[in-house]
Amino acid sequence: MIPFSDPVGEALEAFLNGKTEATITVISNIAEDDVIPVAYLFREFEEMPELEQIALQECTGKVLDLGAGAGSHALWLQQNSFDVTALDISPKAAEVMQKRGLKNVIQADFWKFQPAEKYDTILLLMNGVGLAGKLVNLSVFFAHLKSILNPNGQILLESSDILYMFEEEDGSVVLDLNGGYYGEVEYQMAFQNSKGETFPWLFVDFQLLTDYAAEAGFKTEGLFEGENGEYLAKLTLV
Repeated sequence: MIPFSDPVGEALEAFLNGKTEATITVISNIAEDDVIPVAYLFREFEEMPELEQIALQECTGKVLDLGAGAGSHALWLQQNSFDVTALDISPKAAEVMQKRGLKNVIQADFWKFQPAEKYDTILLLMNGVGLAGKLVNLSVFFAHLKSILNPNGQILLESSDILYMFEEEDGSVVLDLNGGYYGEVEYQMAFQNSKGETFPWLFVDFQLLTDYAAEAGFKTEGLFEGENGEYLAKLTLV
């Protein structure tokens, strides 16, 4: 069996162990390499973008935080008396969240996650809808979310319309018409000498999200729209 490469989890662990200047390198097929200070993933509520603050304040009932990372969102919810479960595929991220004091942590692949209970709120921040990977997977993605959501529950998700990344200086947009949906990106994460596998990640514009959600039986409501195409949406069952 090929060992699970976990550069993000290793970075979170290093930060928790005192390497406060640690950074994660983000490699993609649409932009130059980017760097994320690991400290940002340990942010407090006051340091979070407005979109995230709104999402946390919209949570109700039993909450599932998908792709929880360092657990900052789940920690705030727990501190504010929510029954919250944090899920992440990274074993080291799960360990970090437990060390930070989160009571309910699950290390699992979302696609294989079959909980015994259902949730009132499913939280998908930091472009959590990206877990779908590709546009063709979005219907199955919503179906799986629906299977673990209570009938009167809600999905709070963040994504972005990244069309602006393809704009020319004159304002025109250049897209490869044979290259699939422009929001389908390939990423690779690296920390020190550890480099993860390349994985697909989806950014979806609000109208397309609304269309796919409607096909899956959800009504979509926009709660926030930022200056760079990012938005927060609430999905509820029709």
